[in-house]
Amino acid sequence: MAQRVTYRRQTPYNTRSNKIKVVKTPGGKLVAHHVKKQATKVKCGDCGIALPGVASLRPRQYANISKTHKTVQRAYGGSRCANCVKERIVRAFLIEEQKIVKRVLKDQQEKEKKAAKN
Repeated sequence: MAQRVTYRRQTPYNTRSNKIKVVKTPGGKLVAHHVKKQATKVKCGDCGIALPGVASLRPRQYANISKTHKTVQRAYGGSRCANCVKERIVRAFLIEEQKIVKRVLKDQQEKEKKAAKN
């Protein structure tokens, strides 16, 4: 008959945070090793795809690693993907261009009104 394995921590229930892996020791005894939860990849805040170049760890572990593992060298490095950053830059540029065009058209209309009065 198979040997029984008991939990090594206080919680006796098969919860998500209390998963175990049965391991055989060199002495031939079966022991329960508690397995940590799987970490998910960091996702882009805009489109939701996984960010390449950023370590996938449990939340508290990010405090213990260096900044180079948490970000990439770009604006919005560890939170947005390259395509979303590019879209933001292009959108900001086009908005500024639109403001300039509005200003130029307004100036032209004012000149036309002055010319019509004279």
